Amino acid sequence: MAANFKTTLDELETAFEASTAYELDLVTGSTGKLYAQIILGAPYDVFLAADQVRPERLVTDGEAVAGSQFTYALGRLVLLGAESASDLNAPETRSVAIANPDLAPYGKAAKQVLDRLNLEDQVAPKLVLGENVGQAFAFVTTRNAQLGFVSEAQVRAFETSSDLRMWRPSPDLYDPIAQDVVLLQRAAENSAALAFIDFLKSEMAREIISRHGYDLP
Repeated sequence: MAANFKTTLDELETAFEASTAYELDLVTGSTGKLYAQIILGAPYDVFLAADQVRPERLVTDGEAVAGSQFTYALGRLVLLGAESASDLNAPETRSVAIANPDLAPYGKAAKQVLDRLNLEDQVAPKLVLGENVGQAFAFVTTRNAQLGFVSEAQVRAFETSSDLRMWRPSPDLYDPIAQDVVLLQRAAENSAALAFIDFLKSEMAREIISRHGYDLP
């Protein structure tokens, strides 16, 4: 499961287990790292990524079931700790956390925002890289970074979210963060995995996902 989706999936897990006889075992990490683990044989059944590319690769390479891939959520990128884009290159801003853009889609989106605002060169010396968007969020909330590009869902889930400043970049500034799920080949006939895939398409699941700060496909 992509790191940005953890709080949402915790609620989905509760709802799924309450309505079925199955239990989930959740593993969280950056999309890139989880993808690499799957390629190396990690015993996962369902892959909830924060992009579309890696699930597609798994299908192409025969690691995932053809036809099982679909978009379960559309992520929203925010700059935590800021009121506007001008805060990025303000003299008092010394550190900006982002997820590793080579591993995490939210990090890639953050780099796109900086590039399209012509701020990449100015902000580059201030960047603090997290392995995933969860770590980028932690950098800001523990004051190890002043600002951070994170998922809006993470901010909503934070206990003191009402006290946090955040700036929402225009969706035109980054490619859509379409988060796809895919059934892995080892679980092609796994009834629990198949049931969870179906559950993600249900109105109950979609309501939970929307309420946590995601757009729906």
